[in-house]
Amino acid sequence: MRKIIATSFFLTCMAVMFSCTYKTHPQTGGLPPGQAKKVTGSKSAKPYAPGQQKKQ
Repeated sequence: MRKIIATSFFLTCMAVMFSCTYKTHPQTGGLPPGQAKKVTGSKSAKPYAPGQQKKQ
């Protein structure tokens, strides 16, 4: 009986720990293109430069 309770407690704790993940998105508005590149980990600053973006 004790093993069942300990196992269920352990599994519950593991489920709680792995379900509490979240994603954060870096704020790139107002940053220079080079700094935005560093924040996002991109290899090129071209997508963040206003002159390099196509109008939609």
